[in-house]
Amino acid sequence: MFDGQIVVYKFIQDLHFFVTGGEEENELILASVLQGFSDAVERLLKNMVDKRTALENLDMILLCLDEIVDGGIVLETEGKEIAEKVSGHGLEGASSAEQTLVNALTQAREHFAKSLLM
Repeated sequence: MFDGQIVVYKFIQDLHFFVTGGEEENELILASVLQGFSDAVERLLKNMVDKRTALENLDMILLCLDEIVDGGIVLETEGKEIAEKVSGHGLEGASSAEQTLVNALTQAREHFAKSLLM
């Protein structure tokens, strides 16, 4: 508990992941959200989880959060499923809007990476 909030956390190398919820929330659900998120991030970053890699792939990390929670409601906690949806391997069943969003974020990430290298 921290200031009336339940906080679960996980450290992976030099990154710190936190999930918070109100004091009425189930601690086990928050822990499963954190575990699913960290598993998905590790899969997407191919176990190279550090600050630099996380910043270079921030779009995919934010998409992971979008796949996990929507409006405070937990949608998915399985890391493998989350990673497949975000990486594009799960796009066969996705709508064209989701495919377009993934493609746009991929292009934005590449442009951002190029601008950092210049």
